[in-house]
Formats: sequence, structure tokens, C-alpha cells
Amino acid sequence: MGLVYLSRIEHFNAAHKLYNPNWTEEKNVEVFGPCCNHNWHGHNFELIVTVKGEPHPETGFIVDLKKLSVLIKSEVTDKVDHKNLNLDVDFMLGKMASTENLVIEFWKILSPSILKLSENRASLYSLKLYETPRNFVEYFG
Repeated sequence: MGLVYLSRIEHFNAAHKLYNPNWTEEKNVEVFGPCCNHNWHGHNFELIVTVKGEPHPETGFIVDLKKLSVLIKSEVTDKVDHKNLNLDVDFMLGKMASTENLVIEFWKILSPSILKLSENRASLYSLKLYETPRNFVEYFG
């Protein structure tokens, strides 16, 4: 039997600012453009969590999607939804609040939790995080 890849999409809204305090205002504007706005800016994020594994012989599932959704919400989206990523999210403090850094932090949280949830039958395969419909990052750990 081969591996099955299963994905779940979750949504959250969050604000952030890209700004390097070690740079001049001019360099921040040059590199980050409107994303370094002092009054922040927001996005409607879409997070796609993909797990891989072999279906359980009794359920046919690699992971229960309801339980996966609850896990993603409690461990990730509830912590970032309607928050300022720079100020309100403990795992982002001291980090540049880029989509790239955000997806890496999500991986650190979700990867061990998914193994536990699935009783080691499924593992995190990838995370895809859409900042806008045209801008997204994908991370494979």
C-alpha cells in the first residue's frame, strides 16, 4: 500500500509589519515597501496542512479530519487569528513577521502534534500559507 496525502484548509486574519530596526527608514521602505507601514497592515491568510501516511485498516483514515481541524485551530489559528503577529503571538516575538518565518513556526508546533494525534500513522508533509491569492509559501520541514 502506498502513502496517501490528505490536506485541510484553515483560515485566519492577522496584521503584521515588516521592519528591520537595524536599518534606516529609507532602507526599510526600499526593501519592504508598503509592508513596513508604521500602522501595520493585514491579510486574510489561508493555511493548507498536508499530512501523509497509510490508511488505518479499520477506519480507512490516515488521520481523523475533525481531530486534525481541532488541532490546527487550537495549536495555531486560534493563537494568530485577529492578532498582530509582531506583538501578540508569543512564538513570533523577536522574529521578522514574514510569511516564511510564520510557516516555519507553524511547522514546529504542528509536526509533533500530528504524529501524536495519528498515533504515529501520519506525519506532516507540507504547509502552504497564502498571504494573498497570489503570494504564498510552501514548507516541507
